[in-house]
Amino acid sequence: MAGSSTARSKGRPNKVAGGEGFYDRELEDLPPELRWREWMQRVEAVIFASAEPVSRETLARVVGKECSIDLLIDDLVEELRDRPYELVSVAGGWQHRTRPRFADTIRASSAPTRGGAAALSEFEAMVLMAIGYFQPITRGELSKIFGKEVSRDTIGNLRGAGLIGSGPRSPTPGAPYTYVTTPHFLSAFGMETLQDLPNIEALEDAGLFSRPIVENEPLSSDAESVEE
Repeated sequence: MAGSSTARSKGRPNKVAGGEGFYDRELEDLPPELRWREWMQRVEAVIFASAEPVSRETLARVVGKECSIDLLIDDLVEELRDRPYELVSVAGGWQHRTRPRFADTIRASSAPTRGGAAALSEFEAMVLMAIGYFQPITRGELSKIFGKEVSRDTIGNLRGAGLIGSGPRSPTPGAPYTYVTTPHFLSAFGMETLQDLPNIEALEDAGLFSRPIVENEPLSSDAESVEE
């Protein structure tokens, strides 16, 4: 393990993306065990340095073409088993996350943290939940769900936090924008795909959510004004 990070390959180097210099991905001069250890360290370094989940395609740029990313990740997960942080699969990639049992400790320390969900008001969180379950959905349809106007400020705050973005135009009169969740939404709430959202029937049974009935009649032009 010692010295593996400083090893230099004597084999044919791989050209770095962009054409500037060379980067040895294959490490053909290293024995198999040291080569695997170096690939593990490279993958962990890339994930550790990133503020967002790192995709398989990104990790493949720093290891050999025959290297199994999944097996590397499995070894890293095992290696971190006794650490206060772990490697998790979220939003189509991998990310370092502090283990949930240390959440109170981190809050008590008042230390600044990176990533995670933005601080939302209760109503903003409810609107975000509705978008998650019923996307793509317009602002007017959201207003119908809650029985009161969902303001542009509310939508703007969720967009500013990177949790939602614009979806396709609605086929209703005026062709208003719809809203959808983003990959950051998945990352912030520790989900790999939208299929990881809690079962809506279970939420209803627990009294935590009431399934809305969005009428099919045209919405007023005021409620469904076009937004950029």
